[in-house]
Amino acid sequence: MVMQQQNRDLQWYAKELGLTHLASQMADVMKIADHQGWSLEQTIQTLLEGEYERRLAGRQKARIKTAGFSQIKYLEQLDRNELPEGIKHLLPRLETLDFIHEHRNIVLYGNPGTGKTHVATALAIKACMEGMHVLFTSVPHLITQIKECKSAKTLHQLEGRFKKYDLVVCDEFGYVSCDKEAGELLFNHLSLRADTKSTIITTNLAFDRWGEIIKDKVLVTALVDRLTHNAFLVNMNGVSYRLKETKIFNEQNR
Repeated sequence: MVMQQQNRDLQWYAKELGLTHLASQMADVMKIADHQGWSLEQTIQTLLEGEYERRLAGRQKARIKTAGFSQIKYLEQLDRNELPEGIKHLLPRLETLDFIHEHRNIVLYGNPGTGKTHVATALAIKACMEGMHVLFTSVPHLITQIKECKSAKTLHQLEGRFKKYDLVVCDEFGYVSCDKEAGELLFNHLSLRADTKSTIITTNLAFDRWGEIIKDKVLVTALVDRLTHNAFLVNMNGVSYRLKETKIFNEQNR
């Protein structure tokens, strides 16, 4: 009876301290501890480990949600044998995330459907899992956001947040062309992170075709130079995953 009362008292204190999950697990842990003859230290460690793991998972989930991913993709889901040669041998190095600590960019370029967005997303999600703050955005959306903030005179606040992220993924560069003003705004915005933070760019266009998107040649040259300086330039040209999957599906359903 004394032991039961002590357990109830401990649960009450845990709840009062905001440790509701720990309190809910306490009775079961105490039973196991009593049955297996755990020491007091081992029992406390087990309870605290459970609380720590729960909070860690919660923080990871929150960072992933806040990042704004268009889809959730993990490195473990990649079929590495099917990846283009340009990324296949480099991926083990990139997934250490050392490029983030080294403030280096990654540019993934190549035809559609070869895994550029998957690789970028998966690396960024791993960064979230390891406690880093990440932003995922498409280039068209980013340009729109910059323009809206400029009009609302809140661009300074947007810039302040943008340059603090440990990693920014700018997806789909080249899907939509932009005028000189938009190009300059994008260049200035991305320049905030130059040599101080890491950015991943995905694009369907080789660098010599970026002039098709931004008509100002001087600006294009400056943008390419800024993004590619000390960066990993990864050729992702290859057979489209989506076309492969469609072909297999059609063959299976004949």
